[in-house]
Amino acid sequence: MTQRTKVAVFISGRGSNMEALVRAARAADCPFEIALVLANKPGAGGLATAAAAGIEPLCVDQRDFGKDRQAHERAIDAALRARGIQVIALAGYMRILTPFLVDAWAGRMLNIHPSLLPHYPGLDTHARALAAGDQEAGCTVHLVTAGVDEGPILGQARVPILPGDDEPAVALRVLAQEHRLYPETLATFCRGLEQGA
Repeated sequence: MTQRTKVAVFISGRGSNMEALVRAARAADCPFEIALVLANKPGAGGLATAAAAGIEPLCVDQRDFGKDRQAHERAIDAALRARGIQVIALAGYMRILTPFLVDAWAGRMLNIHPSLLPHYPGLDTHARALAAGDQEAGCTVHLVTAGVDEGPILGQARVPILPGDDEPAVALRVLAQEHRLYPETLATFCRGLEQGA
């Protein structure tokens, strides 16, 4: 098998999607490896999970840079390049990126969003779907561009919204699909990179 694509997963919390990617990467035929888990907050629970899985955890603490978002991202970018990272997978990274990092990794940065984009970019996606009376919800993996949740869609998964559902019920159903969709879509993306190399 050819060299596996080196992926850095960005998290801000416990990183359940990161865990799904780590599990997928253990398969012998997986085209990617999780080479780094990066957080912007030292308290992110997923850092310990990464360490326990034998993956380098790295915190580039946003507080060290005050309000200078680009300086924070330049430090992140340097860390990624020093480790030979090829693709970024955002997994619950709760920080709006500046054009610097978005442009530096254009076409190589993926995100998972808990709605069927282009519906409900941003926050509170399940509440908005319920308020609209939608009959289905879901999640989307897309490339990151300058606009919030506006990048090209790479994959989607749908779930029904059932009578009597509340936000937690929908969120749980969607999260199960996120954990399936993200590894599958990232694998397809990385195979495409290999073929284009």
